[in-house]
Amino acid sequence: MNQTIDEFSLISNFFKELTGQQDVAVGIGDDAAIINTTKDHQIAVATDTLVASVHFPEDATAEQIATRALCVNLSDMAAMGAIPKWFTLSLCMPKEWVSSEWLQGFSQGLARVADQYNVSLIGGDTTAGPLTISITVLGENPIGQSLCRDGAKPDDIIYVSGTLGDGAAALHQLLNSTLKKNDRLIERFYQPQPQIDLGIGLRAYASACIDISDGLIADLGHLCKASGVTALINSQLLPIHPDIKQAHSGQSRSWALTGGDDYQLCFTVPLNQQADFEYWADSNNFDVNAIGNMIPLDHNQDYLKIDNQKVSITAGGYSHFR
Repeated sequence: MNQTIDEFSLISNFFKELTGQQDVAVGIGDDAAIINTTKDHQIAVATDTLVASVHFPEDATAEQIATRALCVNLSDMAAMGAIPKWFTLSLCMPKEWVSSEWLQGFSQGLARVADQYNVSLIGGDTTAGPLTISITVLGENPIGQSLCRDGAKPDDIIYVSGTLGDGAAALHQLLNSTLKKNDRLIERFYQPQPQIDLGIGLRAYASACIDISDGLIADLGHLCKASGVTALINSQLLPIHPDIKQAHSGQSRSWALTGGDDYQLCFTVPLNQQADFEYWADSNNFDVNAIGNMIPLDHNQDYLKIDNQKVSITAGGYSHFR
């Protein structure tokens, strides 16, 4: 433990170098950051907060916590089709954790993800208390080209990226010490891959988009409610990784539908653009799968039907206050 570290030396020693030259006029060290932008772009802003024992196990390493925190926030940029450029960090941690070793690991984790996605840290705050990480990411979109949740129409095809259920399967392993750890799943949990490039490309094809953080049913339900349509899902089309199907056959479908923590994209494409979209996705090696289609919303406001059975959008999925 190094009790001589104060707030200002902490920022200077461990986070100052994360401020790059991504249109940053004034970075860390002043009362506010100043960022340069242009008149033909809009700024996208998203904030997520991660709390120990809620969003990650308490025994996670500092580097694992940092990579997860930034990746989770970057996924919101992907869902908007935005190019992430800057982020702020508010770090609350127990006094006994204020050590050079822990902070070095945390800043290295942040730097690894920041370098991968070319984003710059431009400010934030530090304080003592229960371990909590709050990150705000800012990105840019050409005016009028942001992806939103409210554009889906009847007959649109519903797609998801990647595989579903990985996050829930990883958490199941992390919370059960007797289970053999799957390295792929642990990496997926602590460093999910924000689908930034896919999101940018979807500007030309998608009518609506959302990232899957709380589970497919919950998040697709939000999209359907915003768009005023009903989703018809074929559970046989859900992309589930073979290792989950093999090791957890009884739980894999439920995890894919309600598990959350996958940070993949769920989006809709108009039927008349399906062929062009699938050609583009295949040409660019994007892993996407059609899992159903939209129909008009009936008078009962059933937003989701899975295998022709109506499902409440509050069924499963993560909720902080339920």
